Amino acid sequence: MVLLASVLVLGVMSAAPAHAQQPPSAPAQSDDYLLGSSDKVRVTVYGEPTLSGEFFVTGTGLVSLPLIGEVKAAGLSVGQIYRYFENKEAIIAAIVAQDLAEMREKFAELESRPGDLLDSISEHMPEAVDKCYDMGRAALVLEVLAEAARNSKVAAIVRAADCQERALSRAMLERNRKPEWSEAEFEARAEMIAVIFDGLIMRAVNNPGADRQALAGMMRKTLECLLS
Repeated sequence: MVLLASVLVLGVMSAAPAHAQQPPSAPAQSDDYLLGSSDKVRVTVYGEPTLSGEFFVTGTGLVSLPLIGEVKAAGLSVGQIYRYFENKEAIIAAIVAQDLAEMREKFAELESRPGDLLDSISEHMPEAVDKCYDMGRAALVLEVLAEAARNSKVAAIVRAADCQERALSRAMLERNRKPEWSEAEFEARAEMIAVIFDGLIMRAVNNPGADRQALAGMMRKTLECLLS
């Protein structure tokens, strides 16, 4: 399965003492080697370079892993470290939670800005378009959605996160809500904004060479229509 391959890549870790490089041609030694203080764990998160990197085992035998947090590492093999990523659903849940946390932070930043909400969103638009057109992120998002279409557990994770995202979006958009809008119309306007941004991720794959600056300008005009 495509997503399983991605999860395996996400879980691929190599560890070696800080003073020595583990030979890539001898993966079996990684399973036999037990981690100790000052050793490194290398984590590669497919489609999420900001979560990848090398992480040192502390003097107390702990390592802080992306998506997982601080866990015991000393005395464990790399294979045992991998088990902290319990299963495919757990990994996806962690990735989704990371994205949700980033969205919550961005929404808080937009809401904290004085003045008109539309102006704040417009200033952020080029950055938002660039994020949608990040091919690594687009690949991961589409793979997760593809897995959600055939895996009910993943679907539940994705839908729960989407529900929280819609609540955050709704709370922010309340600032521009017009008295004449019915509840259904307000919900539809918020949903259309989500449709546009979600659709940009697919367009990034189909037409990666699109003029992002022009898109950001048109997005501003579209949002102005939806929010006024």
